[in-house]
Amino acid sequence: MREHADVRAALPQRHPLLLVDRVLELTPGESITTVKAITATEPCYAGLPDGPGVSYAYPVSLLIESFGQSAALLWLAGGGDARDRDAVLMFAGAREYRVEGSAHPGDVVRHEVRLDSVIADTAIASGTSWVGGRRIATVATLIATRRPVSGSVPGQASG
Repeated sequence: MREHADVRAALPQRHPLLLVDRVLELTPGESITTVKAITATEPCYAGLPDGPGVSYAYPVSLLIESFGQSAALLWLAGGGDARDRDAVLMFAGAREYRVEGSAHPGDVVRHEVRLDSVIADTAIASGTSWVGGRRIATVATLIATRRPVSGSVPGQASG
């Protein structure tokens, strides 16, 4: 089991964009199970009014990002470092992402990610997200890539 300190050491994201709290299971090159605890103090809830009828569903964009960070941890478990100054991991896209439910403050989202293939500097993953025994999302294909910093950052000189 990896603790939060291990997640922080592997990924370059920091609060409020570090969206994985812990790794529950990891089989390098194959699969990972991670968790993200949703709290009412998350920045996405800061501007919401109080009262009945307000939706506190966790934003789908943040669920996808959390799933993507879980996939990055799985990819990195096979070797490499996301904080390598010469390369940057980039989310390239997701296909057939299906939202089947929602997560709310107090819920713990569990991502189960499979690494389907790695071709050169591109990884393809798939999996599901759960709250307890309730599936809230599936992703058929998540694509991430690793690119040199010199070609990724606007204004960065190459060579």
